Amino acid sequence: MSDQSAATVSNRLHLLGFSLTVFLSSAALLVLEILAGRLLAPHIGVSLYTWTSIIGVILAGLSLGNWLGGVWADRGADGRVAGVAMALAGIYAMLALPLMDGLGGLLAAQQVGLLGSSFIFAFTLFAPPAVAIGIVTPLLTTRALDLDPRAGHVVGRMHALAAIGSIVGTFAAGYWLVQSFGSRAILFGTGVGLILLAAPFLMRMRLPVLVILVLATLFSALLSLSQQGLRGSCDRESQYFCIRVVDRSSDAPFGQARGMVLDHLLHGINHDTDPRIIIAPYVHAIDELVYAHFNQRYDAGLEWFFLGGGSYTHPRAVQALSPESSVTVAELDPMVTLTAVEKLYLEPEAMRILHEDGRRALTAESGKFDVIVGDVFHDVAIPEHMVTLEFAEIVRQRLRADGIYLMNIVDAFPDPRLVRAISKTLSEVFSHVDLWMEGVPGAERVTFVLSATNSERPAEIVQARFGFERTWFRVTEKLMALGKPLDELPILTDDYAPVERLIAGLLLGERD
Repeated sequence: MSDQSAATVSNRLHLLGFSLTVFLSSAALLVLEILAGRLLAPHIGVSLYTWTSIIGVILAGLSLGNWLGGVWADRGADGRVAGVAMALAGIYAMLALPLMDGLGGLLAAQQVGLLGSSFIFAFTLFAPPAVAIGIVTPLLTTRALDLDPRAGHVVGRMHALAAIGSIVGTFAAGYWLVQSFGSRAILFGTGVGLILLAAPFLMRMRLPVLVILVLATLFSALLSLSQQGLRGSCDRESQYFCIRVVDRSSDAPFGQARGMVLDHLLHGINHDTDPRIIIAPYVHAIDELVYAHFNQRYDAGLEWFFLGGGSYTHPRAVQALSPESSVTVAELDPMVTLTAVEKLYLEPEAMRILHEDGRRALTAESGKFDVIVGDVFHDVAIPEHMVTLEFAEIVRQRLRADGIYLMNIVDAFPDPRLVRAISKTLSEVFSHVDLWMEGVPGAERVTFVLSATNSERPAEIVQARFGFERTWFRVTEKLMALGKPLDELPILTDDYAPVERLIAGLLLGERD
């Protein structure tokens, strides 16, 4: 082989290596971005604010890295700089595991708000690797131009590979990796992968630098594995939630009880031997409101449709309190149902369980129901399509003439703007829309219970007939008159449902 032919082959191999590196490093960055949402969920939940912080911080880091990579490329930096950048990104990705656990405890102790916590988490954990990975593409693109003078071909190919890598990383993490291996294991594996990707570029690196990188790699790996390591707090990670089951026997009047935690929210508590005992006050309120509405018909059996299953506390209670009732549950996440069966005493044989979006499931139903219960609010993560006027019309169509719709909503007190906007929206469809509370709450954060019906209006006071001695009061007029004028609150529609703005007072502590 002539020297010219050998050089051509060498150039092609280098170009192939550069291209593969750009593709894989871009994929790794998007894997980190998807992981960020899952990793932060047990600490601060999932909301528009957390994803905004994650995406904004990573894009800012990537932009800074792109700029640095371009500047250093013009100054003659070669592949070794790209190798160091990827190695540092990998090392930091592994260090992010113990750093995240410590940071979570610190922010919780300091009672930092959601917006501040989201930004601090995202910036501390993911900005450094985003900057480091951002260096790679412009630097290797410039070096590729030294081997192939066709600027258009080279730049276009590198940009395309970076974009395709990002797409592959997104789909791989979201659809496969997290569910199969867990977010902590994937974060650690991504760090290892970046270090391995850097290795060929470090062959000609000076020995002291190599020693430092190797020692840093070993330190970060041992630190990650020696603490909580790859075992996260989740009992099971699905494509939607970090699912945990915790002991809540102290909340039960007797016997044992377990609770289901989705991300960082306790969703419900189930008693082991007596499913009639409803420990959560808002679930108890919904059940008692149904009984007050139907009286003895409750015992004879009703047609129930639950939007959201979660811990299945209420569907389980209905089966015990009214065995003749027909219970349909639309639960989006089959892993939630599986966990409830395995660890929360759920016996699903007598229920009809639909693993799909609640609105879609309810729309597809041909029959009518006596009771529809909306339990789809996941802490401050609000499914906007379940609170709109169009959805309210679907609920009305699926209810019998004397049926009742009930839901729970987390909002601020004493100015629950989201609750009031939802009530205003439902009033366009239902004759009687009411809000219920046990009394004046001692905290700003409150779970409100809402009822809507075109039949008779419920009584002003509802008392528990079974279980805990509780009393709920109809506070509709008082709550609707508080805070911002009702005329200034929107009717929520599929086109316009600003739920994050309405609940900003709770999330961010703001009042305008």
